[in-house]
Amino acid sequence: MKPPPFQYHDPKTVAEAVGLLGRLENAKLLAGGQSLMPMLNMRFVLPDHVIDLNRCEGLAGIKEAGGALEIGAMTRQRDLEFSDLVKAKCPLLEQAIQHIGHRQTRNRGTIGGSLCHLDPAAELVSVCAAHDATVVVEGPNGRREIAFADFPVAFMTSSIELNEIVTAVRLPLWAPGHKAAFIEFSRRHGDFAIVSAAAMLEIGGGKITRASVTIGGVAVAPHRARDVEQAITGQAPSSDLFRKACESCRSIEALEDIHASSSYRQHLAAVLSRRALEKAAGLADNAPWNKVH
Repeated sequence: MKPPPFQYHDPKTVAEAVGLLGRLENAKLLAGGQSLMPMLNMRFVLPDHVIDLNRCEGLAGIKEAGGALEIGAMTRQRDLEFSDLVKAKCPLLEQAIQHIGHRQTRNRGTIGGSLCHLDPAAELVSVCAAHDATVVVEGPNGRREIAFADFPVAFMTSSIELNEIVTAVRLPLWAPGHKAAFIEFSRRHGDFAIVSAAAMLEIGGGKITRASVTIGGVAVAPHRARDVEQAITGQAPSSDLFRKACESCRSIEALEDIHASSSYRQHLAAVLSRRALEKAAGLADNAPWNKVH
């Protein structure tokens, strides 16, 4: 299939792109194109204008600044995958990248494009939720920052204005030596997850001193399992502790679609969150990931 006709724009700066976005009616931004192009081809979106961000200066790059990993919105997923800085500072992101599509899609896909598409099953969306990330956007009124907890407002809908562009995302870094695990259950490798689980732990003196547990794909946005985090903090890590704490995930208000019922997603949320915590704590039993019990 071929996309519908549209007018193509190729700005060189963010300011120029923001100006086009504010002036043109029915315009769409093109980042990596791994979501937009299939949607164009299948006529899910019918824009009159497509604004290509690939030549805008200063939108790509990975650096550590102010205790956070700052990633430009146009940074390719491949660059995150092979970044020594990501590997050293953000093990959750390093693991999550391995589940995104295939090498060909990671070569083009961008972190900003994934966040703006905001599929609740997308791996990078869950990583940002787990890290309490900050999304940086720029519009006609200048730059502003959005806490990731406030970024999703509905299913695949973000809180950015129609004339704003995501320029970067900041992931606050955890203490050196913290443990992380990202696992997911999908029909085939490379598919979006039916449910995923991201866990991060800081352990000191034999007890969990800090925890983050995020469930992706189960609800309209990534679900931070705050009750699980609270239940395990201050406790010695054990499979029994994690199993009991993660049972609360069965009460999440879950999505239901052709891929899974809401009750099955709730079951997956409880099982995968427990497994992610076990893996992060070094307690995993190496059971095959695709056998859910």
